[in-house]
Amino acid sequence: MLKGIHFFLTYTCTYECDHCFLYCGPNAEGTFTAARIREVLSDAKKIGTVEWIYFEGGEPFLFYPLMVEGLRLASGAGFKTGVVTNCYWATSVEDAELWLGPLLENGIEDLSLSDDDFHHSEEKESPAKKAAKAAAKLGMQAGSICIEKPAIQPPAEGKGEPVIGGGALFKGRAVEKLTEGLPTKAPDVFRECTHEELVAPKRVHVDSFGNVHVCQGLSIGNMWEKPLSAIMAEYDASAHPICGPLTSGGPVELAKAHGIKLAGEFVDECHYCYLIRRMLIEKFPKFLAPRQVYGLTGG
Repeated sequence: MLKGIHFFLTYTCTYECDHCFLYCGPNAEGTFTAARIREVLSDAKKIGTVEWIYFEGGEPFLFYPLMVEGLRLASGAGFKTGVVTNCYWATSVEDAELWLGPLLENGIEDLSLSDDDFHHSEEKESPAKKAAKAAAKLGMQAGSICIEKPAIQPPAEGKGEPVIGGGALFKGRAVEKLTEGLPTKAPDVFRECTHEELVAPKRVHVDSFGNVHVCQGLSIGNMWEKPLSAIMAEYDASAHPICGPLTSGGPVELAKAHGIKLAGEFVDECHYCYLIRRMLIEKFPKFLAPRQVYGLTGG
């Protein structure tokens, strides 16, 4: 039962973080318009089970008037709303209050602040901490998102295998930037999707190109070609060329179903799945989209 819709308001970002699922950065393309936001929200009401609308990116504050309008529209339609931000705009607590005030006036109920070394490694008081202080002064609900760089942690009491800590998921730019030196496994153990609910998604991400993501870069339809409500009503994971194999046997089955053979070992399920999907983009361009979240250009 779908509970949340997360808008990738834009793929453009002030940073190019090593852990980014989406290869966001200053040159990434794709931003919603107000008309498209209204279209999605209107259709979301038809689904009947959606409670939350989030605006994230990329960095949604780069398109500040559009983000505020999105909050106004979503709140006015009866949805709970939230925003995810890297807080580049919080140059001081006082100034952060100026940025946050209109969000509060337009119904925001949750503010998620990225506060980790990927975003603010050198500041004594990070922009996220300034934003958190401003939010507290305004009485706004805010929380931190802290994803540390992957690190090998020894097993408890010397037993078992090393554990990879840090919280980064190995897809998008993280595959390129963060996997070197980490322990790996033979791919035959990767027999389930461990991070996403592919059979009955409780939340989806949507982007300005129309893609409806059940995992970043894994689309179940295009809402500019068919309404989101119809996509969700008709979605059958078992019939999807990517989700079907993943739900029946994980990345191992995905590779087998499409004749993909990758040499070597991999950090985890996400790492293996992402590389398989990247090899299948030309075969399934509508389902593995947009190309830029795989670090590719050309549509």
